[in-house]
Amino acid sequence: MWQFSRVSKKGLLAFASVFLLAACSTAPENQYQDPYEKVNRKVYQFNENLDTFILKPVAQGYKFVTPRPVEQGIRNFFANLFYPTVFINAFLQGKVDEGFEGMNRFVFNSTFGLGGLIDISKDMGMQPREEDFGQTFAKWGFGSGPFIMTPVFGAYTMRDGLGDVVAAPTNPGYWVKSGDAQLGLLIGATVDRSAMFLDARELVTGDKYLFVRDTYLQRRKHLIADGAYTDEDPFLDD
Repeated sequence: MWQFSRVSKKGLLAFASVFLLAACSTAPENQYQDPYEKVNRKVYQFNENLDTFILKPVAQGYKFVTPRPVEQGIRNFFANLFYPTVFINAFLQGKVDEGFEGMNRFVFNSTFGLGGLIDISKDMGMQPREEDFGQTFAKWGFGSGPFIMTPVFGAYTMRDGLGDVVAAPTNPGYWVKSGDAQLGLLIGATVDRSAMFLDARELVTGDKYLFVRDTYLQRRKHLIADGAYTDEDPFLDD
């Protein structure tokens, strides 16, 4: 049913990013082009209903029955599973030292960290980083394209969507042959990410669609600029 392939990886990362937005502060309105806003709002409402009636209750049940150390171990596992994308893109952006550090981080956590359940690399000074193909394409000069809200998968720009499609084979789960195992990975990663930002949902106020859109785009600017960007973002279209 599900594979760590083009559609699945795109869905998983975009879906996870929507919840990550709730941890950010409110962004100014009307900063970005949004030619599909009317359609995007309808899709966003569909996603909100899905979250309210399915994902949120499941996440609450998961946190209630899962001991905190086990929950952290599962979170570490999924972070490590997707980490090859990080160090591959570090290399593609010319960050050679960061790329080798990321590679070492993945190897140490996958072996001595029991498949990534224990983040031993962090204690060794190898901090986790965030790099992806969307950031790489931006570094290479590709424009972001319009903002798009996708059903289930969530917030995107055209550039980030393409980046996640390209990223699929860089994740170990892509090569899992069992459909049941692939489905289990998808469900596990989705529930874990939903649980991570369970409390943050309550922080979103006002026009939730604008909040998600603007914080998503500002966060992407932040990542592309390696944490330091100005109001004039050369990687966003006029």
